[in-house]
This record gives sequence, structure tokens and C-alpha cells, in this order.
Amino acid sequence: MKTQELALQAEINRKRLVDVVYAAHAGHIGGDLSCLNVLTALYFDVLNVSPDRISDPDRDRFILSKGHCVEALYVTLEAKGFMQPGVLDTLGQYGSILSGHPTIEVPGIEVNTGALGHGLSIGVGMAIAAKMDGRSYRTFVVMGDGEQGEGSIYEAAMAANQYHLDNLVAIIDRNHLQISGNTEDVMALDDIKERWSAFGWDVKRMNGDDMADIVRTFDSIDYGCGRPHLLISETTKGRGVSFMENVASWHHGVPSEEQHAKAVEEIDNRIKELEKTLR
Repeated sequence: MKTQELALQAEINRKRLVDVVYAAHAGHIGGDLSCLNVLTALYFDVLNVSPDRISDPDRDRFILSKGHCVEALYVTLEAKGFMQPGVLDTLGQYGSILSGHPTIEVPGIEVNTGALGHGLSIGVGMAIAAKMDGRSYRTFVVMGDGEQGEGSIYEAAMAANQYHLDNLVAIIDRNHLQISGNTEDVMALDDIKERWSAFGWDVKRMNGDDMADIVRTFDSIDYGCGRPHLLISETTKGRGVSFMENVASWHHGVPSEEQHAKAVEEIDNRIKELEKTLR
């Protein structure tokens, strides 16, 4: 997909996300919105995955370590064709296969996640398995920045370097806000780039709010360099909904009827503008 087409797909996904959270009366909408561009780029431009090859041993693996932002993954999987029409509308209802964190009951989800700090360790195991089995698949892990306070993250980081896992890409959704406030007030993380470079990783910064930079950064990864890759995705919590942006209380929140209408209007306007550029 071209960059503008990816940007349009991201906005379509964003509108669907706002509708789904509003209807379900639950969701971690702030972090959903901040990582949605990256998820859209992954599934529509980067990952070798397809709903008709769901068990292909050479499919790329994706892990949403920040599992509380599963709504963003659900709308992306639906848009990619992994979910049948109507399934996503059951979120929050009794008997639905959709939970508040990723589970393997949902087609396209590789592993149950949500206990913060565990996703990268699982990704390391998958990447090692690919090396041992001589498989070509790559493993991608999206983590939160608040999640970087978990010690298991750094055990996994050391192991990835030890085993030269250049088939592993970790992405930190660096929106600077967690449920209890600014990350630098809760548990300071900077300088993240220096920290991960010291662990032996190939580290790049990218603007996760800008689709062109996301595409450029993924395209620049050297999968034969002998080192695992970390992308620091600088994003905005609540990206794309003006009254949610950079507001910690939207870590977990449900818009009112009036707020929902305003959010949809903002996104619809961007969709119309992008559609004009693609005509």
C-alpha cells in the first residue's frame, strides 16, 4: 500500500475503534489510538500474514504485549479479514469470544497477552524457534512505554542480543503517559535509545503519528545485521481525537454520546480529505 492509502486505512480503523469502544462501554482508548497507526502499517504493509494462511508455518508472528489495548488490534484484524462481519460488535457482551486482552480464541492472535512485561519474552522464544527450525518468519512485538518498568523486559532484551535475533522487531509505543501519569514522573525511562543500544540492539526512533515515517523506518530494517531491532515509536496518547490527545485520564475511558459524535466528525473530515488526495 502507498503511504496515503495506509493513512486512509488507519483513519477508517480509528473511526471503527471509537465506535466499538463507545458501543461496548469499555476500552483503553488512549493507548489504542496511539498505537493504531503502527498496527495498520504492520498488518497492511509489513507482516506476512493472511486470514487464508492462518496456520502457515512461515507466517510472521505478531504479539501485542500491551494487551490492554486489544481494541486497536481487533479493529485491525477485522479490517484485514481475520474476523467475520459482526463479531467485533459483540465486544463487551456475554458469550463473546472477544475479551479485554488478546486471547487465542480470536483468529489471527498468536498468544494470550496482557500481563505487562511478558510479551517480549514470548517474542524472543518465537524468534529463537525460527532460527532453530530454519524458518523465514519474523516476530514483531508492540510494548507500552509504562511497561518498560517491568524487569522481565530487560531479561528478554539480554537474551535477544545473546542469540543474535535479527528476526525480532520490538516496538515501544512511546506516548509518555500511563494510567498514573507521565512516565518520567512514575518511573523515568529516558534515554531509552541509549539504554537499549547498551543491550546490543539496533535502535531507531520514528514518528508513530506520521505514516510516512513509519513506512520509512520499517523499510530501513536490516534483517541480516545479527542484532535484534527496537523501534521507539514517538506517539500521542489519544491520537486523532482532539479532546483525548495527551490527556492521561483517557488511558481508560468511554466517550459520552456528545464526545463520540465529535470524535467521529473529526475522523470523518480527515477521511474525506484523504479520499480526495487518492482520487
